[in-house]
Amino acid sequence: MGILAAGTGPGIADRYLSSTLDTISWGTLPTPATPPVLEVDDGDVVTFDTVSSEGLMEDQGRDPVSYFGRFGVPRHGILDEAVEIAASGLKRESPAKGPHIVLGPVRVRGAEAGDWLRVDFLDLQPRVPYGIISSRHQRGCLPGQLPRNDDGTTPAVFSRFCHLSDDGTHAVFDYRTGRASIELRPFMGLCGVTPRTETPLSTIPPGPFGGNMDMREIVAGSSLFLPVQIPGAGFFLGDPHFAQGNGEIALTALEGSLRATVRLSVARPGPGLLSAERAAWPVAETGDHWIILGMHEDLNEAMRQCAQLSVRFLAEQTGMTENEAYLYLSAAGDFSVSQVVDIVKGVHCMIRKEDFGIRGGWWSREWISTTGRGADR
Repeated sequence: MGILAAGTGPGIADRYLSSTLDTISWGTLPTPATPPVLEVDDGDVVTFDTVSSEGLMEDQGRDPVSYFGRFGVPRHGILDEAVEIAASGLKRESPAKGPHIVLGPVRVRGAEAGDWLRVDFLDLQPRVPYGIISSRHQRGCLPGQLPRNDDGTTPAVFSRFCHLSDDGTHAVFDYRTGRASIELRPFMGLCGVTPRTETPLSTIPPGPFGGNMDMREIVAGSSLFLPVQIPGAGFFLGDPHFAQGNGEIALTALEGSLRATVRLSVARPGPGLLSAERAAWPVAETGDHWIILGMHEDLNEAMRQCAQLSVRFLAEQTGMTENEAYLYLSAAGDFSVSQVVDIVKGVHCMIRKEDFGIRGGWWSREWISTTGRGADR
């Protein structure tokens, strides 16, 4: 498995955007004053070549050639964009606000505050055949306990390099006495619309605009709905993941650069999933599930928020009373902790469509027949 170099084979997308010094920011989100790096029409398909910050961080030496060379990766196995970013004068704010390289913003013509931006994930492909899992600076779920050195001291960074299988279906996790296999489920950890604030926000905590939600369900074949904050939406993405466990307890997922192909569409508020009452928070959908999100610095509050929003959604979508929805969700709703390491914690609820006689996904028949990608879910 080789690398997907920028601009090579981007497919049939209407537009293409790579990670250059002119199209990215590092550690902060765009603001309403940030000029768009691309403008697209409602419904356009865009291919994004994203870059992971792993190997570029200061605590890794900010030299991806040297860093990945320790694991046997040759220079031609490292993305040129990663080398360019590391060697540039582009710096994160001091003190650094966030670690993520953000690609965007993209202005979507016709999007207005109060609308939803629908992001259909059509294809997500690893650009490199390796990834990194890291815990750093006591920012995981178990600070003060893990990670630790054999002598009991605390390392600043503890990472594990994983190479991908030749068929690109899993990553190999070597440990002291053996080897484990991690199934690949690529998704973008950071995906959002430009927030209203004039001060650039850190990329770490998510919010009503989306952002660093680290929700592993938004793989190819899913749709994410983001409440538009400003005219044009100002779509951005970053923090590409090859795989992640719910909770993301050590701090990062299996991090690696991805090529993401998405359709960007404007959706108007309406009953059910996209009701005006729900427009304060992102929601998602697959062919099999509706996905309701709750986010709060207190995990208990994130859970309560997700439960309340899920009850209201079912009452609007199905005609259940809220009492009935409450009981149904207790028996059949799957509540999961999305992540606990991004200051604002996340909980999401998976509600099975099949329980209500609904089958099949949103996939465009034209997209499937043209590319051969995707499947009804």
